[in-house]
Amino acid sequence: MWTDDEIKGKILHKLVRFGKFEASHTAIEHLQSGFPKDMVGRAKEMVAELKKENILFSKKTGYGEQVSMNLEKRDTIMKYVEIFLKKE
Repeated sequence: MWTDDEIKGKILHKLVRFGKFEASHTAIEHLQSGFPKDMVGRAKEMVAELKKENILFSKKTGYGEQVSMNLEKRDTIMKYVEIFLKKE
């Protein structure tokens, strides 16, 4: 069973690997890929929480919602990533 922090860490780890900071965005749908089907709903909930925590920036476009990470929250981002990596 995954904790909320581990799920957040997996989401942020993916974004860090692809350098999705500030002006570089990715489609929000990409964030739940890689999770087992039974966890996709929780992953979506954690994306919403990360937006509330101001860790993820959301940008509406004509082709869907895009997200990037807030560089000012780097320490918090890395804390979540470390929690995820310890699970692996």
